[in-house]
Amino acid sequence: MASDVKGLERIWRAFGYSLAGFRAAWRHEAAFRQELALSVVLLPVAFWLARNWLDLALLIGSCVLVLIVELLNSAIEALTDRVGIERHELSGRAKDLGSAAVLLSLVLMAGVWAGVAALRFG
Repeated sequence: MASDVKGLERIWRAFGYSLAGFRAAWRHEAAFRQELALSVVLLPVAFWLARNWLDLALLIGSCVLVLIVELLNSAIEALTDRVGIERHELSGRAKDLGSAAVLLSLVLMAGVWAGVAALRFG
């Protein structure tokens, strides 16, 4: 079903849906709250640790990537739970794949932070 909403109103509504998504993640997803708290703590550290703008972009970007992947994982989990509460191999696989994506993003973030720290102090 196509929407008749166009232009700035469409953008404004999309922004509202995004804010609703952030509120839902904060309210219902403990992992998102934990990763957001970690990012808030790491943000000032990134400004101190970075030697240049590229380092800063990598440090902050890796934190943002973890939050993005967590939001997508939470969406997969919510949709899977909505489809049915009974155990199903494909539902479990979908949730496990989402969890693996979050783990990879966390490993990437740790690697970026370790690499930048090694360059700064090495």
